[in-house]
Formats: sequence, C-alpha cells, structure tokens
Amino acid sequence: MSDLSNATWRKSSYSADAGQCVEVAITSTAVGIRDSKNPHAAHLTTAPAQWAAFLTTLKAGRYDR
Repeated sequence: MSDLSNATWRKSSYSADAGQCVEVAITSTAVGIRDSKNPHAAHLTTAPAQWAAFLTTLKAGRYDR
C-alpha cells in the first residue's frame, strides 16, 4: 500500500456541489481515489498506468449510459 498521507487530493471542477464526488491524489508510484464526503475513510489505490487506462476508456465514452 502506498503512503498518500502527504499527497494533494483534488476534486474535479465538473463535480460542482452535488455531493457525489470523488477525490484523486496522484504520486509517481500510486493513484488514490476516495469519497469527498468522507475523506478520512479508506481509499482505493491503483498504479498510475491502470489509472491512465481507465481515463482513456472513460474519455472514449465506454462508460456512457
């Protein structure tokens, strides 16, 4: 598990104040994903390459409804 205690967490500017947002912290070795409403709870961690692949498919519309 990567230490993200000093990482900078960001929320998307598209999230507005709807209350259903995630925050992301990116380091050279890990990407952390957490619930913005509960930042002290557990978070998911993935490798930067996996995060990049997810963003690529997201931008391509693969998860559009």
